Amino acid sequence: MTTQPPGEPGTQAVPTCYRHPDRETYVRCQRCERPICPDCMRDAAVGFQCPECVAEGNRGVRQAKAVFGGRAVTAPRVTWALLAVNVLAYLAETVAADRVLGDFAMSSGDVAYGGEWWRLLTGAFLHAPLGSSFSITHILFNMWALYTIGPELERRLGSTRFLALYLLSAFGGSVAVYLFGIAAVGASGAIYGMFGALFVVSRKLGYDARGVIWLIGINVVLTFVIPGISWQGHLGGLVTGALVSAILVYAPARSRNAVQWGGCAAVLLALVAVVLLLPPFAFDALITSGG
Repeated sequence: MTTQPPGEPGTQAVPTCYRHPDRETYVRCQRCERPICPDCMRDAAVGFQCPECVAEGNRGVRQAKAVFGGRAVTAPRVTWALLAVNVLAYLAETVAADRVLGDFAMSSGDVAYGGEWWRLLTGAFLHAPLGSSFSITHILFNMWALYTIGPELERRLGSTRFLALYLLSAFGGSVAVYLFGIAAVGASGAIYGMFGALFVVSRKLGYDARGVIWLIGINVVLTFVIPGISWQGHLGGLVTGALVSAILVYAPARSRNAVQWGGCAAVLLALVAVVLLLPPFAFDALITSGG
């Protein structure tokens, strides 16, 4: 810590902070020697530094990275945020189920003939309402899967890439629902996309993926055994999630960002093109759970 006593020849009688001229101080930044007040002091190896010198020093420090790009994740905030959005949407359903489902559930007819494109995404944040055949078990299973798998994938992929995986998988599930002309709600497209991503990531890192295969297999069987579940949404999410995760984890290190985001953009454009160019194969106004 460098101090400057008052009255020293060649200096002002009362030094003031260079960022707060109304504050007296006799402490100077260890690097630039400018006077700094307590609010501007940043602990350094020796003495204190000003905010500008600390920021300048941090530019040369390499940021920790997630395994497949992006910043290292210490807390899976995107996973918690997605959980919160799903739960809040479910609470809204309990208050006004008819209105929420009527305006935001995924419906091929409303998308194809009503131009209500938002349903392709909003339907993935809704679940079977109370009193339906699946009731609260629908959201409980999906949120348990998100809570269990989401943090691991977010730490491996990075928060932004994980969010892209989740949303594209949800969108892919809705596009499959659209193609087969049905209506459905549920985060299962995104959840199955995470199942596919977990398999791809496990293979890339050399882990034993047999547990993931069993997980996917059991859920696929349940999809076709239990009536009222949208296998279309599950299949669309699984395929999309596996494809997006393969783009993310197998992108070459030299051009990782360009390949990853270019690949994600290509998947999104392909899904949009399917909806714009192809009509649904059939239409059934019955809303299924989506799994």
